[in-house]
Amino acid sequence: MSLLRYFLDAADGRFPPVDGEVTVLPELPGGLACSVAFTGHAVVATALPAAEVHARKPDGFGGSMAPDFLRFLAGPDGWIGVIDVTLVSRGTGGTPRLAPLTGADDHPRIRYAREMRTGVRVFGDERGLIAVAAGLAGRTELSIELHQPRQGGRGFGRSLIADALTLVPEGEPVFAAVSPGNARSLRAFLSSGFTPIGSEVLLRPAP
Repeated sequence: MSLLRYFLDAADGRFPPVDGEVTVLPELPGGLACSVAFTGHAVVATALPAAEVHARKPDGFGGSMAPDFLRFLAGPDGWIGVIDVTLVSRGTGGTPRLAPLTGADDHPRIRYAREMRTGVRVFGDERGLIAVAAGLAGRTELSIELHQPRQGGRGFGRSLIADALTLVPEGEPVFAAVSPGNARSLRAFLSSGFTPIGSEVLLRPAP
């Protein structure tokens, strides 16, 4: 089963068995690897042989996110991203409530999006910006960046996320990866109807 299918099944409430096992899949496009943790089961995408991965004795009860295991996947000189909460909601479609945004290519979030994802589209207004793209395993992802907080800005995150969902066809799963330490962003996504389904980390092993 593909990694995308795991995500889409989870969006529909169908999760892997809670058996403590780790499923190993081929590496991602662009030489990327990842470790994805669901409840009691993990999925790892890597160029390493499955037998070599299992020999490290990772498990689906958190072991697939252990620092030593992630360093093994990345190699001594590889890049390890941050561990994010994986969230999912559904597009609402209809008339888009955000306009395309130009001149944001130098924004750090947009630079990162273009490095890690494909088909990046940028939208925004005075509240902040939204990137919609094909992300991990080809799933539809959105990321948000508010402009500098200002007086009366409370609730901008929730309203911007709600408007961003109009950019995705009605009923289509849309995913977000949020650092658990970014409590403000996490609360905004949760209050906008996003549901946590697991956690994930991207890696780029050195050549």
